Amino acid sequence: MTTPPEPPPDHEPAPAPGDEPTRARGGAPDGTPVPVLTDADADADADADADAGTGPTPDPGTGPAPASRVRRFWSVRRIPAAVLAALVLGGAGLLLYDVAAVRADRSAMAWRRELADGLATRPLDDTWVVVGAAVAVVLGLWLLILAATPGLRAILPMRREHADVRAGLDREAAALALRDRAMEVSGVQSVRVRVGRSKVAVKAASHFRELDEVRADVEAAVAAGVDELALAHPPALTVRVARPPRKA
Repeated sequence: MTTPPEPPPDHEPAPAPGDEPTRARGGAPDGTPVPVLTDADADADADADADAGTGPTPDPGTGPAPASRVRRFWSVRRIPAAVLAALVLGGAGLLLYDVAAVRADRSAMAWRRELADGLATRPLDDTWVVVGAAVAVVLGLWLLILAATPGLRAILPMRREHADVRAGLDREAAALALRDRAMEVSGVQSVRVRVGRSKVAVKAASHFRELDEVRADVEAAVAAGVDELALAHPPALTVRVARPPRKA
C-alpha cells in the first residue's frame, strides 16, 4: 500500500535566524555567489581613485568662496581738478589770444615781453627764478600725490559679503557707535572715542568702581562693537580710564 504524497504547504516556512537567503547575503537570484564589498575594500578603492585622480570632484559651489581684497574708496577730487582745469584753460586762452594778436600785426602784451626778457637775461640762481621753480615742483608733487593716493580718509571700507556690493562707514559714525557701547559699562561717566584708519583710541572717565575693572569692561565692550562694525581692516584698540577731574 502506497502513501499518497503530501500537498505543498500554502505558505513557505520562515527561515531560521542563522539560515538567511542568498540574496540577503549579496548573492544573485539564481544562487550565484556575488562578492561582498567590505569597509576595508571600499577604503582601498577610494585611496586608489584618489591616487589616480579619478575620484569624485568636490562641488565648487559648496566650498568657501575666496576672500577678495577690499580696497579703499577713491576720491573724485572735483575741487583740485576744477582749479587745475581753470588755470590751464585761462593761461592757454590768454597765450593764444596774445599769439593771435602778434600774428595780426599788433604788439604783444607787456607781461609776455617782460617775461621773455626776464627769462633771457636773469641768471638761474636769481631769487625769483628759484622761487618759481620751487612753486612748480611743489605743485607737481601735490598733483602726483593726489593721483597716486585714494583719498577719502573719513570713510572706512567694510567687509564684502557679496562681490557686487561695496560698503563704507564714516569714521564719525563709527566713533559715535563705539562711544554708545562704552557708555553702557557700569561706572563710566564720560567717554571720548577717536577712530582712525588703523587705530581706535578710547578715553573714559570713571567715578566709581576699580579702574582696572572698568578698563577691562570698556575694552571688551568696545572690542565687541568694533567686531560688529564689520570693517575690512579692524583697527587696533587702546583704552585709557581715569578719574574725572575734581571740581574746584
